[in-house]
Amino acid sequence: METNKLLQQVEFIKEIDKLKYIQRRTKLLNSDRCENDAEHSWHLAMMTIVLAEHANHPIDVLKVVKMVLIHDIVEIDAGDTFIYDTAKNHDNTEEELLAARRIFGLLPASQAKEFIDIWLEFEAGVTEEAKFARSMDRFEPLLQNTSNNGGTWAEFNVSYDKVYDKKKVIERGSVSIWKFADDLLNESVHKGILKK
Repeated sequence: METNKLLQQVEFIKEIDKLKYIQRRTKLLNSDRCENDAEHSWHLAMMTIVLAEHANHPIDVLKVVKMVLIHDIVEIDAGDTFIYDTAKNHDNTEEELLAARRIFGLLPASQAKEFIDIWLEFEAGVTEEAKFARSMDRFEPLLQNTSNNGGTWAEFNVSYDKVYDKKKVIERGSVSIWKFADDLLNESVHKGILKK
């Protein structure tokens, strides 16, 4: 075993512990506590394993799990941008790319390249794996907000149209999960927890 390689990997592992301190706006299911990025990533990984059979096309489940586990690591440097933020565009890829290069750059070169490539693939959203990973990323907060009487939708007065626009990407990874999600959105409007 290469000592230098192990030291680099351990430094990376210690660095990503900071992900536990990055607070998201969305609250845990049936809770008033905000989740952190590490909890979010873990939940997406489990969702991927459980829901993979609903992907529109066959996917490499391990690759999707890697994507959802690393996609928000860049927020250690770049911060979490609220998806419905009106002041800052959620598409802050350049800032996040700098973060990816720094954080993944702590790893040995071959691992750093693999992680950056997977992160870029997720961001591009073109492959079947990236489409499904992005579906999971949009589906989880929908489940949280519907369990919390509108959650961040109500707190930040987010309209149905804005939510629908952001959640529609679910369909690219899974038509069946999108149908379920769309039904939840309509039910939320009917219950008055999402304003049309």
